[in-house]
Amino acid sequence: MFLKDTWYVAAWSHEISATHPFSRTIIGQPVVFWRGENGEVVALPDRCPHRAAPLSKGRIEEGQIRCMYHGLKFSSSGACVQVPGMQHIPPAACLPALRVVERSNWVWIWMGDPALADPGLIPDTYWLDSPAWRYQPDYIHYDVNYLLIADNLLDFSHLPFLHETTLGGSAGYAESRALVERSDSGVRINRWFTDGPPAPFVKNLTGWSANVDRWNIYDFLVPGVLLMDSGSAPAGQGAQAGNRENAVQFRSAQAITPESEHSSHYFFSQAHDFAIDDPRVTAQLHGDVVAAFKEDWDMIHAQQRSLALDPDFKMMPLPVDNALGHFRWLMNKRIKAQQQRVVQAGAGLQSVSATVTA
Repeated sequence: MFLKDTWYVAAWSHEISATHPFSRTIIGQPVVFWRGENGEVVALPDRCPHRAAPLSKGRIEEGQIRCMYHGLKFSSSGACVQVPGMQHIPPAACLPALRVVERSNWVWIWMGDPALADPGLIPDTYWLDSPAWRYQPDYIHYDVNYLLIADNLLDFSHLPFLHETTLGGSAGYAESRALVERSDSGVRINRWFTDGPPAPFVKNLTGWSANVDRWNIYDFLVPGVLLMDSGSAPAGQGAQAGNRENAVQFRSAQAITPESEHSSHYFFSQAHDFAIDDPRVTAQLHGDVVAAFKEDWDMIHAQQRSLALDPDFKMMPLPVDNALGHFRWLMNKRIKAQQQRVVQAGAGLQSVSATVTA
């Protein structure tokens, strides 16, 4: 059902503290987070092995966590270090520590085989930790399957219609043809709309009324991470050739993390590199983005309700669906490969067991 051998965004850095446990369900598995004595992020299964009480209802004691049902205490490595009333701690009382990496204000988690957890695979989101950019971090919870959100992010031709008064702009944007480049890790989408009116949110920020050249260039990567370079420049100055003088530029970092088959976490931000000392600009940009994402939320939930009424409904593909079609194919390919590794590992264990028994 889910891809496990991949890095998921689990939280914004500010969500996790050294004083209170933080719980979030990732691909159907509850996880508890906190900061250890050195400030590093710790992640364990959010379930005490004794009676399945959530550790997130426990308390942090000098970088360790205590279950507040029967008092078992666990270190940041998942080792059970105390069972009240017992001198000997059963091996089954220990928990497997989950691999986490904190980078550029996002906390990433690996839910699969820890031997495959290469931090070098984590995408670069440098602007989330750069003094040259400003943004407001945010989060939305969806009661839909994560793939419906991915579909929405992989086709920006809906902007002039669903987001007509927010992010969209003129209907001509939908007519502009996007260049889609496929890879083994996702897709890159390059869309330019030249000599057209500025999008409403850009007009609100800048006061521009003259036509602009507008771009959205973004990578959408497994398992659902969007990293976008976007902006607008005065029409005809050569922005498409690389001249971004007097342009307003944005960097977007968005991530979809499945919570369950029917619910998802959505982390997002829209950074800007102009007027970075004016918090009003950051607040206004964030407000415009949130208003647009509320439009997405309403439409995708309506889509989910429609699909639930007819599980056999087959969506009709259009040429604009090329990117989302490739992404769904790529996710299926990764999940099948993961399943094959599990089957092969199981067969190997059975072979070893049979040899030992013989």
